[in-house]
Amino acid sequence: MNVSVVVPVRNEAGNVAPLIAEIAAALDGRYAYEIIYVNDGSTDATAEQLAAIMKQRGNLRRIDHAISSGQSAAVRSGVRAARGAIVATLDGDGQNNPAFLPDLISAIENGGDRVGLAAGQRVGRKDTGFKKIQSRIANSVRNAILRDGTRDTGCGLKAFRREVFLSMPYFDGLHRFLPALMRREGYEIAYVDVVDRPRHSGVSNYGFFDRLWIGIMDLAGVWWLIRRKKPTPVAIEVQRC
Repeated sequence: MNVSVVVPVRNEAGNVAPLIAEIAAALDGRYAYEIIYVNDGSTDATAEQLAAIMKQRGNLRRIDHAISSGQSAAVRSGVRAARGAIVATLDGDGQNNPAFLPDLISAIENGGDRVGLAAGQRVGRKDTGFKKIQSRIANSVRNAILRDGTRDTGCGLKAFRREVFLSMPYFDGLHRFLPALMRREGYEIAYVDVVDRPRHSGVSNYGFFDRLWIGIMDLAGVWWLIRRKKPTPVAIEVQRC
């Protein structure tokens, strides 16, 4: 097992089967991989859909949150359970195309020890005009403060080294600041253009004001973390004479 694909979902019953089929089409024969769905307190038929597919697909795993705890918590639960050294993530609504997963994974593999994260950057976004404006403003403000060099942190398509992710300080909203936090740990970021598409079915679980106020607080917190980071000392044990 060298790759784990983590998919956080909440009330995405209609998107489960088609997305798993697309992940398999992208990765079968290329990697030894597993798919970990984190069911974040769904109240629809998401759990039943996953249970049915698990009977047919041996590399599909399911983790349940008893109550919805948010996307960052779901991603973290999946990463902690992952068996692969490289973890890839994508949203469960079908807007992220799994066909780009091999490009992200290859960017990590070919980047050597210096690349800690491969981040998808959406082109041709299918969101509403209002949502595009939101994202453009949010990304501009974030980049001005954190200087992480990333034009789109909201894309769910990412790949990263599992041990580096788990070494980071955890907070709700972590998944939106991975580029800045990876740079804080001394790693470089690889960027991969990905084509956005409409969700297969259902509606978004996140609203404008959910992102706005929480995002402002998270931005201040991440800025503080970066400012407080000190170089890791080179530690050498002195052997007994």
